[in-house]
Amino acid sequence: MSAASNERGNEAAGSAGEMAGGDPRLDKLVDRLPPRMGDTVTYLLKPSNRWVRIPSGALLIVGGVLSFLPILGVWMLPLGLALLAEDVPALRSSRSKVLDWVERKRPHWLDPSAPKNDQS
Repeated sequence: MSAASNERGNEAAGSAGEMAGGDPRLDKLVDRLPPRMGDTVTYLLKPSNRWVRIPSGALLIVGGVLSFLPILGVWMLPLGLALLAEDVPALRSSRSKVLDWVERKRPHWLDPSAPKNDQS
């Protein structure tokens, strides 16, 4: 491996580290969230915040399972799984498949110019 290819690899790793989840499609979905929630999810997806992300993801999954209780909801389950996918390789491949499906079936979700309050 040459020095030039090592530099390109380091640049790619650095640019992927700047993205919230390492996947540009996930970043586009996070950008569509309300500002306060989007900032929180971006914070949690940073690699240095693993110690907060794992318990948060686990609590969101538990909240999603208990969605029949007031305040808690089913929306917590996919968010918790997406947070845990950063640290669990088996979940990462599933997240990639879900993002592939979103890209095929609901491309307007990834369009930054689309209105944020889509009901479809």
